[in-house]
Amino acid sequence: MREIVLDTETTGFDPDQGDRIVEIGALELLNHVATGRTYHVYLNPERDMPEGAYRVHGLSSAFLADKPLFHEVVDAFLTFIADSALVIHNAAFDMKFLNAELARIDRPPLSMDRAIDTVTMARRKFPGAPASLDALCRRFAIDNAHRALHGALLDSELLAEVYLELMGGREPGLGLMKTGAARRGADPDDPGGADGALPSAATRPRRSPRPHQESAAERDAHGVFLTRLKDPIWLR
Repeated sequence: MREIVLDTETTGFDPDQGDRIVEIGALELLNHVATGRTYHVYLNPERDMPEGAYRVHGLSSAFLADKPLFHEVVDAFLTFIADSALVIHNAAFDMKFLNAELARIDRPPLSMDRAIDTVTMARRKFPGAPASLDALCRRFAIDNAHRALHGALLDSELLAEVYLELMGGREPGLGLMKTGAARRGADPDDPGGADGALPSAATRPRRSPRPHQESAAERDAHGVFLTRLKDPIWLR
């Protein structure tokens, strides 16, 4: 299963009022695993940069002046996302901007049906709690200290981690990629097999049971450790 985690930066909030995309960042997931493939581009918006937007992402009109126009990169962008699902934080915002850019050059719009909105996911999972990207990074202990300003690719990388946590963890359902053996070198001694498939219960190598009873020395060491604890909760 291929998914694209995507983010944009813009000159404002409303493409119907002339706001444009100035940055697109995206990365590829296969079976919820980041592959390392990314797409990133800065765009010349063909207009000024409002001060409010500049304070958010730090992209000035001077910096963007020599960057490509959207129509010059659209084919590479559409090739990268292909027909994959699009994981976006506040999907309605980014999809509206992307479709406005596509409409300007007479290209068909992207369907909202392919968008996975992580804001909606977060609000369903944590009703009433803040659902911003920063708030979700704090909730899941994802390091975003380097996010002084918004950036499309950086935010996509953070969002990919948030998305996996919202899905239930780094390996939801243990959905490991079928290409695992190729990445491991297709070792014939690998229990996953040469084709990367997970072993069945009948063929999986079995280990002998390991003892879990602590020794007398371990019990004594644990007792000494407990005497060093200040105000242990079980003695209150």
